[in-house]
Amino acid sequence: MRSPQIDDVLIRRLYDRARAERWHLPIGVLAEALHASATRRFAGEDPGAHELEKYLESLHLEDLAVACACATGNDAAWEHFVREQRPLLYRAADVLDPSGGARELADSLYADLYGLKDRGGDRQSLFGYFHGRSSLTTWLRSVLAQRHIDRLRAQRRVESLPDDEAAVAPATSSGAADPDRLRYAALVERALQRAVSRLDARDRLRLACYYAQDLTLAEVGRLLREHEATVSRHLARTRQALRKDIERELRVGEGLGEAQVADCLASVVEDAGPIDLGRVLGTGEGGKESGRDRSMGRGEGRRGHQA
Repeated sequence: MRSPQIDDVLIRRLYDRARAERWHLPIGVLAEALHASATRRFAGEDPGAHELEKYLESLHLEDLAVACACATGNDAAWEHFVREQRPLLYRAADVLDPSGGARELADSLYADLYGLKDRGGDRQSLFGYFHGRSSLTTWLRSVLAQRHIDRLRAQRRVESLPDDEAAVAPATSSGAADPDRLRYAALVERALQRAVSRLDARDRLRLACYYAQDLTLAEVGRLLREHEATVSRHLARTRQALRKDIERELRVGEGLGEAQVADCLASVVEDAGPIDLGRVLGTGEGGKESGRDRSMGRGEGRRGHQA
């Protein structure tokens, strides 16, 4: 797809209007985002210089600069983003689901927004899909709403199993132990212990404080002398790294196939059973009692003592 050519003078003017310098954002990074936005807008077209300039000047340039800076891992931009957007995201989540269930989705967005480096060393962030045509707040609400819809659809697919199968299924006690689930929990706990042992000491401490000791993000930040947004970003990165490491352990260390790995993780996410994060993280206890439920596998919105 041919990318519209943007004049360097125009790029510099847009860079200044975006106030990108406050994030120490390289002008080339914003230029790349502007090219991507224009390419998407004028796909298959050849806009004139005036039309292209008019489009680019209509973008939410300050939001685009923040998104670009966050995608590159700029701490100051992340602190600004979390401070400004988290309350708005939570309000949008509460509109989608007044019971609070959508807040879990809102929290899980941070991992995808932060992104991880792929094999080529490039950071893959959800911010790459933000092109500045709407405000960052509007775009985030749209992403959150789509994920909420996707989850509802997935739940309906599960709930739409034929009634006749349910009728012939043998009745089981809700407290009856599932041998596969117990075995899966044991496999995941072993894999989790090995994965946690390979983490940096500071990452382990962050996990232990947040998940096993039930400290808030702000409390962990004060303990480690990190900003709340930095704690959230590091936890998101560590969760994703742990999941990949656990999957690798289950495949290589336990000899499970891809389908078995998926079933194993799905079963444990649904019900963690006896997995005790306090034991895994070496705190000697499963965490202090709390009315909140926190789960490493599902982001920061659900809190509890089991993984």
